[in-house]
Amino acid sequence: MKFLTPTTPENDGILGRQIAFFAAFILPIYKLLELPSILARFTGGDLLLPAFLQYVFQTVVLVALLFVASRSEKTLMQRLEEKLGKWTAAVYILYALYFLFAAVLPLLDLDKFVYAIFYDTSPTFFSFLFFFPLSAYLCARGIKTLGRLADLSLFLFLVPFAVLLTMSLVEADASNLLPIFQHRFEHTVSAFTYTAPHFSDAALLLPLLGNLRYKKGDGKKILGGYGLGGVLTLVFLGVFYGVYSTIAAREHYAFAKIAQYFPALTVIGRIDLLLVYLLCIVLFVFVASPLHFATDLSTRLLGVKRRAWVSAAIHLGALVFVLFCNQHYNAIYALWGEKLFPVFWVFADFVPLLLLLFLVKIPKKEKRHA
Repeated sequence: MKFLTPTTPENDGILGRQIAFFAAFILPIYKLLELPSILARFTGGDLLLPAFLQYVFQTVVLVALLFVASRSEKTLMQRLEEKLGKWTAAVYILYALYFLFAAVLPLLDLDKFVYAIFYDTSPTFFSFLFFFPLSAYLCARGIKTLGRLADLSLFLFLVPFAVLLTMSLVEADASNLLPIFQHRFEHTVSAFTYTAPHFSDAALLLPLLGNLRYKKGDGKKILGGYGLGGVLTLVFLGVFYGVYSTIAAREHYAFAKIAQYFPALTVIGRIDLLLVYLLCIVLFVFVASPLHFATDLSTRLLGVKRRAWVSAAIHLGALVFVLFCNQHYNAIYALWGEKLFPVFWVFADFVPLLLLLFLVKIPKKEKRHA
């Protein structure tokens, strides 16, 4: 199959540093929204264990992807197109559909979050619609735009996150996490499977790695960035449960609430919301990312010269979905977490690991002559 928009050096616009920032400061933001309450519901004070296991699992997959990327000067997408030929279209179709599938819960969560946090009075029906034209514009841009936003996320995420965490330490009690292993391991397994949609990190990094022209040191940067994001997430989970303890399972939208008991807020007001607004910019980028990847793959498949039309079509479909399905939020969440979690394991873990066997050439041993 001849792609009208092939992967060429001119289209490769992502740097190892930017992928590291994406892994460190954009991937964690969605995990600070609903994940803490979900983990607390299943495992209580042991909520760090399933999250840690998820990070170990994703790190193994990421190491395999980085190893594959380091074995050639060409990008992963170039090598895949050369290896598969016309069958590349099937892979792109499946992953375009997967990214639309992976965008469902973030879209619904962002919809509920905007209504619950930013409006003191009853919001209008179209309060959330501002997301779609902004996201459509972002998705109409190339991969370089995501790279630049990843650079900005260093300041947009790290500073407000650190301040909110510091403010929350006043009310946090580490003893709430004790004793450890107070729940049966089967609860940890349930939490591990149910939260699979929140830990499809390897799949979200795959399009970025697919456009990376690997250079020496990129692997350490990206692994270091992902490790930092994991540490920040685990620290946040611990502090969150330290603040809310047994009622943590009922406290949704964690990063907007973690600092609300800071004593000074009773005098000066909810200035912590200013920090939440900054984090919401990063959350916006995260939610738009799978839509961006779906737009990119669809553009390659259709051979459309202007990706703005593809982006508009995808966002129109996403808008219709949110408007009609947000009333079924709990049912969709349960369906994704209880029944459809294997989809995330296949596309975020199993298929990327197959690249290790498919794209890496194992040198043959030379025969010794007598």
